[in-house]
Order: sequence, then C-alpha cells, then structure tokens
Amino acid sequence: MLTNLLYSLFIGHLRSYKFLLKGSMPSQSAIGKRCKTQYQHKIKWGKKLKLGNDVLLSALGTEGIILGDNIGIGSYSCIVVSTTFNNLGSFIKIGNNVGMGEFTYLGGAGGLEIGDDCIIGEYLSCHPENHNYADLETPIRLQGVNRKGIKIGKNCWIGSKVTILDGVEIGNGCILAAGTVVTKSFPPNSIIGGVPAKLIKERK
Repeated sequence: MLTNLLYSLFIGHLRSYKFLLKGSMPSQSAIGKRCKTQYQHKIKWGKKLKLGNDVLLSALGTEGIILGDNIGIGSYSCIVVSTTFNNLGSFIKIGNNVGMGEFTYLGGAGGLEIGDDCIIGEYLSCHPENHNYADLETPIRLQGVNRKGIKIGKNCWIGSKVTILDGVEIGNGCILAAGTVVTKSFPPNSIIGGVPAKLIKERK
C-alpha cells in the first residue's frame, strides 16, 4: 500500500508540470487526473497545492482566483469565478492550510473569501449572487442579479452538504453542522445548524 501511495504522489507531481507548459506552475504540488484550468493567467498559486481528479479551476473575473499555501481540493470540485461573459464575477480567495472535500462548488460572482485553517466536508456550495425577481411581468432570468459576497473566517469547520448564500459572513472559529443552509451572518465561535441556519450554541 505504501508503494502505491508513493507512486500516486509521484504521478501527481508529474501532472503538475502541465501547468508549467501554460506559463505557470504551483510549487510542490500534486495534481489528479483530468484536472482543468481556464484563464490560468488569472490564477495566483500558492505552494503545496493538491487537487483530486476532475477538478475545474475557472478564473474568468475581475480579480480571478487567489490560492494560499497547502490547499487541498477534493475530486469533482468546481471553483468558478464567472459563469457568463456579460457580467463578470469578482474573485475567489482561499487562505493557507485549507482542505475541502469532494464535489465542492465555489462561485465567485460577488466575491468569496475563505480564511486560513478551514476544514470543509464534501458537497459544500457557496453562491455569492442572487437573482432579482420583484417584477412580476418580466421573466426572472431577465431581471439581472445582485451581489454582496461571502466571507468565511479562519479556523472554521464546515460539515458536508452545507450551502452558503450571498451576503453571509461567518466569523472565525465557527462550526457549521452537516446539511446547514446559511442565509444570514454569524459571529465568531458560533455553532450553527439547520435549514435555515440558526445558532445552536457558542464555543466557550
């Protein structure tokens, strides 16, 4: 088993050299199979990046993607700043020592920031954008969007299948229970859960 692990790490390091051919390479990195980058010139790399299989990094936006050191992104994850050319998104910024599970979706339309030392379970989704819908005569898809952004503090533990919506700020040291849908902001050291999320207790 140790031999297989070392071999997988070696192959992952070799895959990281494909980024060098595009003019950039994250230092000391291990890249899974079939990973893709779009608008790579808008990505700022940290050291020790680890990507699982089939990860997409799409940095089209005003500021792109900013990655800290020692980041792990699980397989089948999508890190996408913009989904349209008509109204470019802002940025996705991930701090140092952040690990996130498989099937993560991070949007950056209104700006998304994740602080240092966060641990994140599978299926996290962050959506820093909302559709306007006040006009009953106009299709919602034609009414445009509004954006406030999302900020997740340092040292947070986010359980699996958590959804965080636009305008939310999560303070440092918070714990988000699995399956939580976060629609409002919470102060540091909060333990929250539910749909919609509510304060369960505070870390003392």
